[in-house]
Amino acid sequence: MEKGNFVDYVKICCRSGKGGAGAVHFRREKFVPKGGPDGGDGGRGGHIILRGNKQLWTLLHLKYRKHVIAEPGKNGSKSQKSGVSGKDVILEVPLGTIAKDAETFEVEHEIIEDGQEVILVRGGRGGLGNENFKSSTNQAPQYAQPGGEGKEEWKVLELKILADVGLVGFPNAGKSTLLASVSAAKPKIANYPFTTLVPNLGIVSYRDDQSFVMADIPGIIKDAHKGKGLGYRFLRHIERNATLLFMVPVDADNIKEEYEILLDECRQYNPELLDKSRILALSKADLADEEMREMLREELPSDLDITFISSITTEGLTELKDKLWKSIQEDRF
Repeated sequence: MEKGNFVDYVKICCRSGKGGAGAVHFRREKFVPKGGPDGGDGGRGGHIILRGNKQLWTLLHLKYRKHVIAEPGKNGSKSQKSGVSGKDVILEVPLGTIAKDAETFEVEHEIIEDGQEVILVRGGRGGLGNENFKSSTNQAPQYAQPGGEGKEEWKVLELKILADVGLVGFPNAGKSTLLASVSAAKPKIANYPFTTLVPNLGIVSYRDDQSFVMADIPGIIKDAHKGKGLGYRFLRHIERNATLLFMVPVDADNIKEEYEILLDECRQYNPELLDKSRILALSKADLADEEMREMLREELPSDLDITFISSITTEGLTELKDKLWKSIQEDRF
């Protein structure tokens, strides 16, 4: 996914349609010179609707669409004819999109299923025609309801990628290399920090034609939760993951400290992230002999699930996929 093509945040002004006015009309025919009221209702104004589309992965198509305006409803007419409702505007969005009020930042909707539709901004109601107001004491009402006003509201759309596994690690931890090794994804890989600038998704094949989705986000650094580095902007993408795969290379200066920093950044950003299943993968395992591995195991918490992997030699990749699959299934059931 190219940097310029990935957009996970947009702010748009939505204006729903005004409702059509009800009609004031009386039945007039050749042999009915003074018929009763027959004014029809006005049509409702058009809604602004969000619809989930599993074929979309970004909000790029909405980046430059700052104003979204729905049509007004048509007025009612004689013979109890209702006005046509204003045409709705349907905004297709990727699964994992949340809609917020731009002023309060309150979450209003979440799109998590293909074809799911929610009304983002409701159109104005259609006014009732005078036919609705006749009564035993008022046989010829001379009034009808005006149409309800449409609403103009600013909304924020944020994308939180839906994936089974989220990769968490410092820059150059080998996350992109792992993703490229276990899936058909082709993330940019280079020997310098912050090679990954946008989230990358890969479908990991598993036994019996089964698969799961893995997401790689830009590397996290200390104080990322305060806005430092690139990781803060993308931390939201691991909020929906079933399992978090922490990655630290075996040649790191202090593996335990790096893991604890990553854990703390997740805690500071959203404490609920610590409720997710966690696995620690020690990458570049081809650089560590058995004696070094035993030392590392002793340094790390005994209850932490640790796997040594090497994307170069493929060591530990099958074992890692087994652990991830088991964790994903436990989360689902």
